[in-house]
This record gives sequence, C-alpha cells and structure tokens, in this order.
Amino acid sequence: MAVGNKSRSAPAIALVVGACAFGGCGDNSKSAGGGTPDQPAAPKTGDHGAAAVTALGEQEINGMQVRASRDGQGALGADAPIDVWVNGGTAGLAAVRFWIGSEDAKGSIKAKAEIEDDKWHTHAEVPTPLPAGSKLWVELETQKGEKSVLSFDLKN
Repeated sequence: MAVGNKSRSAPAIALVVGACAFGGCGDNSKSAGGGTPDQPAAPKTGDHGAAAVTALGEQEINGMQVRASRDGQGALGADAPIDVWVNGGTAGLAAVRFWIGSEDAKGSIKAKAEIEDDKWHTHAEVPTPLPAGSKLWVELETQKGEKSVLSFDLKN
C-alpha cells in the first residue's frame, strides 16, 4: 500500500472497528456460556464488553419465579444492562419494565425490556443523584393488564 493511501484507509478501518465494538445487544445468538433460569449466561464477546455479571437474587410474586442480574457496576448517569428471567421463559407477559431508584420512580426512567434469548433484557439508566436505598425495580405486566412490582438489591 502506498504511503498516500494510508489517510484514506484509516476512516474505513475506524468504521469497521467501531461497528464491531458496538455490536453487542442486537446479537440474539446463544453465547458459549449458555444460561439457564438458575445461572446467568456468560457475557458474549462484544456483549457489554466483558463486564462481570452480578446475580441480584430470585423472588416469587403472584406464582411467578423471577430472577435478576446486571452487568458491570452501573455508574451514576450511565446505563446498567439488566436481565430478568421469569419462570424460565417469556410467555404470558405483555411487558416487563425496569428502573433503578425508588419505588415511585421519581428521578428515574422506566425502561421497557425486550426478549433476548430466553430472558427479558434492557439497559436501565442509573439516576444522578442515586436516591438512598435505591434498588432495581421490575414491573411485570400480564396479557390481562395486571401489574406486579418487585425489587432487588443492587449489590454494589
């Protein structure tokens, strides 16, 4: 390659590298780490970097077994990738919403999750300032419009 061509190829290389670096959440393929209702899947290459997965716990509400995890530390003002498993599947729910903060969601943004593999996934914004006693709140809405809300300690 001639020296004069280096400046024209640099933007193309940056574009390819950028596309690979930001290709995370849209990948619906299964990771090599698997994942079950009992254990979160290992992060995929390019999926939120190689952030550590923190299990936030498991609870039962209205006959549904619910388990949550988050990736990374969830810095103030940033987003925290959140995964929620419900009874090992996604059927029977019309919507799942997450937010971080207080139960009334004051100062928080509710994020509607989407199905990714066998779980509900979204990125919940971590509010600034983070209210004292903040938790991950999960709202489950059934096909009949009934809503249930539960919370998980963030385990920071």
